Amino acid sequence: MTLRIAIAGFRHGHIMDLYRRAAEHPALQLVAACEEDEATRAQLAAQGQVKITHSNYLTMLREAPCDAVAIGDYFARRGALAIAALEHGKHVISDKPLATSLAEVERITELAAANRLCVGCMLDLRDNGLYIRTRELVRQGIIGEVKAISFNGQHPLLFGSRAGWYFEPGKHGGTLNDIGIHAFDALPWITGLQFTQINAARCWVAHPELCGTFASAGQVMLTLENGCGVLGDVSYLTPDSFAYRNPQYWRMTIWGSQGVLETALNEKAIHLAVNGEGEMRCEQPAPNRPGGYLEAFLHDIEGSSAAGELDTCQVLRAASVALQVQAAADDTKTTLIV
Repeated sequence: MTLRIAIAGFRHGHIMDLYRRAAEHPALQLVAACEEDEATRAQLAAQGQVKITHSNYLTMLREAPCDAVAIGDYFARRGALAIAALEHGKHVISDKPLATSLAEVERITELAAANRLCVGCMLDLRDNGLYIRTRELVRQGIIGEVKAISFNGQHPLLFGSRAGWYFEPGKHGGTLNDIGIHAFDALPWITGLQFTQINAARCWVAHPELCGTFASAGQVMLTLENGCGVLGDVSYLTPDSFAYRNPQYWRMTIWGSQGVLETALNEKAIHLAVNGEGEMRCEQPAPNRPGGYLEAFLHDIEGSSAAGELDTCQVLRAASVALQVQAAADDTKTTLIV
């Protein structure tokens, strides 16, 4: 059975991966594409990569014979687009983050359950062979019980080339929600443990000379259900000239009762120090699964999700955790050292 899909919003480049995959997938029919922003429509037309069929989202929902909507508009617009699609009986798959308020995620959760609809997300760390193999090793107990984790997901700011709406008040929704959602999804998937406590969360303006009040830096301290401590940094502090090639990019270090494991997105292997051994192990990654997030969405709709595949429940859980962490950072309560 062919699933008919429409695209809503092209104001973040991530959506182009989903657009191309939808256009080429044998089980999908791309039936419509909407962009409400006039400048973005003009840019897309000049590039010649996307055929826009609608300039009004609600009109597209009424007119286009679609079963699912893929969302790639600016962050603060996504929750409302997802809610409208679900209200019209459409499945939803979104670039991350899914929404910028907990109220939106709660409404999305209600509608998905009531209308028996699926919600997917482009949480593609799960599709990388390094993290697939990391999950296998952790689940096998190679390092024993997971006791502590640190992750670094720093990005380049790329001010001047990154979309301007990032820095417009009310459109971004927070750096911890924006970037951190990858870790808030991947770590429970790797460990089998859910987050239970926010111990500390902070966002701050790290580039006032460039982008005014945009809080481009974010750090967290969290707890998993077995008491494991998690420290993370998802700041926009990577030098622009290194972009996404720096060795710290999505570095994860997992300490267990019997060893420690470490890898990063730009590594070629996974490094293990196991108690009782005197030499580091070097584990090769599993095969990558390009577009795995889309396959997981289709399997979720079919009711054929395999163990470890992303599904609606996990998407909504990650979105909720990300927004609770962001809210803790936005609360800005601190204690002065005297």
